[in-house]
Amino acid sequence: MSKDYYIFSEGRIKRKDNTVYFIDSQENKRALPIEEAERIHLFGEIDLNTKLLNYISQYGVVLNFYNYYGFYTGSFYPRKKRVSGLLLVKQGEHYSNYDKRLYMAKSFIDGAAHHILKNLRRYKETTQEQIEKIENERENIDKAKAIDELMGAEGRMRMCYYGAFNGILSNGFTMDKREKRPPTDPVNALISFGNSLMYTTVLGEMYHTQLDPTISYLHEPSSRRFSLTLDVAEIFKPLIIDPLIFYMVNNRMLKQEDFDNYEGVCFLSENGKKKFIREYEKKLETTIKHRSLNRKVSYRTFIKLECYKIIKHLIGEENYKPLKAWW
Repeated sequence: MSKDYYIFSEGRIKRKDNTVYFIDSQENKRALPIEEAERIHLFGEIDLNTKLLNYISQYGVVLNFYNYYGFYTGSFYPRKKRVSGLLLVKQGEHYSNYDKRLYMAKSFIDGAAHHILKNLRRYKETTQEQIEKIENERENIDKAKAIDELMGAEGRMRMCYYGAFNGILSNGFTMDKREKRPPTDPVNALISFGNSLMYTTVLGEMYHTQLDPTISYLHEPSSRRFSLTLDVAEIFKPLIIDPLIFYMVNNRMLKQEDFDNYEGVCFLSENGKKKFIREYEKKLETTIKHRSLNRKVSYRTFIKLECYKIIKHLIGEENYKPLKAWW
């Protein structure tokens, strides 16, 4: 079974013969089982070389890099083994055809809205006002005739959603407004950190399909990001990340002392990151009985299945319908 590995310490990763080692700043050495790895997340200051990159590329291992604050900065993305010229043409066609692009963009936001409302309804004693506003915005999303109009409705929906967090979270965790660059309080830090993990998870699952992660529909394609990954992540952030934040904060699994502040930036401490990642991995491996497959499927597998649903839509096999959790 492929796994994710997380490295927080400073040091270097090197290949010796057919083994990859991580050597920390104290010269302690441990082997990394590359044959079992799917992604390696580097939070510490790590040295590596092209000899290592060439080797791990043979196994399709994605390296994800995070900065001092624990926020995602980039990936080493090996040459894809699964490619399809036909699918690439179809992806471009669905971007160039505005109606087709708008359909996909609306689908991603509709999936996100479903999970946002599902979260709020669990706390409807304090979130009824936000539920009603978001239900109205959901109608505007459906009526939107342009991507900009759609993004405006999505932005208002998100603002309203984040405004409900203070009625959901307890134990002194509050948020005045959503701040990304940089986060200045623990709740914003948690959202940013969780969303970074979600982005890299979606990117990793997409790597194992024939989708090109740079051709997107909701987010504008860019030369500096995997924008289709951002599209798909919209569905899963409120399904996986936000409930995890509510759970960990309200059950005192994360406390104020799990956060650090440096030059006006609030971020999880190393211990806080480890706590969150441990629960995040448990969540990804949690299984749900799939309605049509008639078997249990993990949250991680749901992400990969979403990619395959997009492929079927692009090649004309089946209209894309975003995941809407029924459990």
